[in-house]
Amino acid sequence: MPKTGRCSRTPHNNYKDNTKKLTSKFFSCLIKVIKIFIPKKNEYLCSDFAINMIKRYPAALTIAGSDSGGGAGIQADLKTFSALGVYGTSAITAVTAQNTQEVRAIETLSPTIIRQQVEAVLDDITVDAVKTGMLPTPEIIETVASLIDQYHIKNVIVDPVMVATSGARLADSGIAEAFRKHLFKRALLITPNIPEAEALSGITIQTEADFQKAADIMMEQGCRAVLIKGGHFTGDRVTDILFGPEKGESAVMLSSRIESSNLHGTGCTFSSAIAANIALGWDLANAVRRAKTYIFLAIKNGSGFTTGKGYGPVNHLFRPERLKKLKTKS
Repeated sequence: MPKTGRCSRTPHNNYKDNTKKLTSKFFSCLIKVIKIFIPKKNEYLCSDFAINMIKRYPAALTIAGSDSGGGAGIQADLKTFSALGVYGTSAITAVTAQNTQEVRAIETLSPTIIRQQVEAVLDDITVDAVKTGMLPTPEIIETVASLIDQYHIKNVIVDPVMVATSGARLADSGIAEAFRKHLFKRALLITPNIPEAEALSGITIQTEADFQKAADIMMEQGCRAVLIKGGHFTGDRVTDILFGPEKGESAVMLSSRIESSNLHGTGCTFSSAIAANIALGWDLANAVRRAKTYIFLAIKNGSGFTTGKGYGPVNHLFRPERLKKLKTKS
């Protein structure tokens, strides 16, 4: 019988005490090692680990012309980025005086100021995707190509804008050759409508079977993937076909045709929606599918409204998303 006033020590208690001592010594040594190899940034050791992780918004850059009417160009691109939860940045290539009925004047900016705009953005902000729109001269296209190389940009969506919805020409002659020479091989995706695909491929497109022929020509000239948009065809449906990026691969995307005069800027909006979804981390095929759904709903939700006396805009903000958040290493 143990004596009163004294604590009996069992083997189990001795084991627990020794384990606590060893654990305490281990973590004490570990902290000393960490302090040697990881310089402290402040009084809290945990900040040494957290300092390498930052939260930021997914971001996209549009290099395009300004539409004073707000339905297309830079204005449409930035609305689309915001609507899909992506932080939008921009570099303006040309200033247009236009409304829903006409383009009254175009003032093309110099390659120098375009370069400076892009460099100012990319020297400071992490951009996950780039979309190009109105690039009105071969010199501007060449400048954009050199910037893509300079900053090693991989996710470039090229919307080869040549003519406005109103019919006004937005690019110089010789622009198709400049696209082929400088941007085809640098772009993740080219997104021509039927007239643009005809200009770029050199063939007449009269049926959906001609989409394949035009895409084959453009991919032979360096394109990795081509999305030909069929909105210019008549009928009760709209067919867009994505060719690539794998050889022989294609995806047909159908939607009902919505009767609406509010179609100004649909091409700009579609391509910027693709860029936004790429910035959000979607692969190309899914980015295009999601963008197709977005432009369909933007047209549908804007069809019953009147903005101006001509071709009105789509409803970019029918269901806006909050800015998304990314966690990346600093």
